[in-house]
Amino acid sequence: MAESARQSVTAYVAIGANLGDAQQTVLHAFDALALLSSTQRMARSKIYRTAPHEAQGPDFFNAVARIDTGLTAPDLLDALQAIENQAGRLRPYVNAPRTLDLDLLFYGEAHVQSPRLNLPHPRWRDRAFVLFPLADVWPERVNPEDLMRVAGQGIERLPEDPSGLA
Repeated sequence: MAESARQSVTAYVAIGANLGDAQQTVLHAFDALALLSSTQRMARSKIYRTAPHEAQGPDFFNAVARIDTGLTAPDLLDALQAIENQAGRLRPYVNAPRTLDLDLLFYGEAHVQSPRLNLPHPRWRDRAFVLFPLADVWPERVNPEDLMRVAGQGIERLPEDPSGLA
């Protein structure tokens, strides 16, 4: 008897980059997420330019993708790290500048605390670069008071991309 297909889960992935052509890297990351096995991209936020927060280097370009996936949370994390590696991600020290950073924010209603994966992401409510794009794709999840609290972190929504990709 064939094994039944795994039920899809809605997951939210934060995307960030601040090295190389960071804005283009974010756009490519959206495409890479949609190409993951058993996964389709359902929605994407606008792209935001943000000052480094608890990090170093030039400004970041950030966004959030909502995906529908049949991957387990650990398998999705592995896939996200593979996309980062393909983009040349290095981890020389904590919060180093990066070519691409993909953080799994939410995986359905899962609550996970392990050395490798914490869900929901433990700092999602403390970061403008997560809250503002998350509000684009999941406005019911983002509390307006949280947006006001982090607004001083330096964030700017970019205009629509002329290529039609943003």
